[in-house]
Amino acid sequence: MAQKRYVTQPDMTKIVSLAKRRGFIFPSSEIYGGLGSTWDYGPLGVELKRNVKDAWWRTMVHDRDDIVGLDAAILMHPRVWEASGHVEGFTDPLVECNACNHRFRADHLENPKGPCPDCGSKGSFAESRMFNLMFETYVGPVTDSASKVWLRPETAQGIFVNFDNVLTSTRMKLPFGIAQIGKSFRNEITPGNFVFRTREFEQMEMEFFVKPGEDDQWHDYWVKTRHDWYVGLGIRPGSLRLRPHDEDELSHYAKATSDVEYLFPWGWGELEGIANRTDFDLRRHSEFSDPDYAEREAKHLMYFDQEENAHYFPYVIEPSGGADRATLAFLVDAYDEEPGKDEGKDDVRVVLRFHPDIAPAKVAILPLSRNEKLVPAAREVYNAVRKAMTCMYDDAQSIGRRYRRQDEIGTPLCVTVDFQTVEGDQAVTIRNRDTMEQVRVPIAGLVSALQGQLCEMGSTRV
Repeated sequence: MAQKRYVTQPDMTKIVSLAKRRGFIFPSSEIYGGLGSTWDYGPLGVELKRNVKDAWWRTMVHDRDDIVGLDAAILMHPRVWEASGHVEGFTDPLVECNACNHRFRADHLENPKGPCPDCGSKGSFAESRMFNLMFETYVGPVTDSASKVWLRPETAQGIFVNFDNVLTSTRMKLPFGIAQIGKSFRNEITPGNFVFRTREFEQMEMEFFVKPGEDDQWHDYWVKTRHDWYVGLGIRPGSLRLRPHDEDELSHYAKATSDVEYLFPWGWGELEGIANRTDFDLRRHSEFSDPDYAEREAKHLMYFDQEENAHYFPYVIEPSGGADRATLAFLVDAYDEEPGKDEGKDDVRVVLRFHPDIAPAKVAILPLSRNEKLVPAAREVYNAVRKAMTCMYDDAQSIGRRYRRQDEIGTPLCVTVDFQTVEGDQAVTIRNRDTMEQVRVPIAGLVSALQGQLCEMGSTRV
């Protein structure tokens, strides 16, 4: 049953504060004053993000027989980025304020000839220049142009250059996909909005190779499928939209692109783009990596269709999402504040209504107090439950405070061990985060009862 929600657009300052206070996300290098737009995932944040990535991997790879996985290297041959067009075209227009020296993307300024958004100086911007977004580094002991490489700005190219390796080793037939989760790096001019836009981020990408002529229907399929994935994990449908790209904003390789966007507190932001990349990438890598490409009928990186008895470059449909952006969207969308029942009292219950499949912990085991009889019994229950599902143990402060703490980090179920447990019925109390209902169950059947309640809350992975 859907729960009544009290907060539809949470204050972003509250999200950032909660994320740090409860151990979801910390400013990176904070004891040294931090480093702009870099973040560390804390004990709860790393579990939340891992659950998001695991849910994506299950859906894209484990639950299908037409997609396989890959983990390509971050450092790649420099020619890869020449073939992909990143060396020549992966740039943004940069302007700098002559007064405060702050830099901005020219296309993000409302009025490039107006006052500086930071210091207010008028007419202070220098001429716009193009800025390459790739991070440069060097391989080997000598720092020169011959040893220059780039940190990858996307994971997709690692898939394309391994197309033939995967095809040969797996004997997959069209249509099929190759999925990958990994770090990417972009030297963004104006990162911001917490972990939404950062210079170091993690992508969840899949390249789905199809027969030319069937690409339009597969593009439509993946647009709907990827939208529905977010809804299935608890994002409210009213906070999502699909936005097809206009022709003038399409990437150089794309025939069509649609974004899955989420309504963040600052406005709509892209969670995932689903692009029809045509045969651009395989064709380009075939040309750039094969020295004889121009002198013969090249078949390098082509697919041989036995039914057609022909070689051709497959078209590619690419769902490309950000693990950090998805994690942020789930965090923002889960945030709720439930007003207290007593009038005149500032008694607000903060709760993260995570879908149970992505909640950092499924269950918390709580002894009623730190009594010498209750703690060993609670520990025994904890050790039994943790074998079946992610579980937390907490005995600090009063039971009421612990309930609130678990609500605030999104734990779906709490199990309380009390004196009746150890002195009488050998049963415990399960408390539901969303309904606040409590039910008494025997310890012998606790794991089964917990799994049943998690299924009622929407879980498919217990």
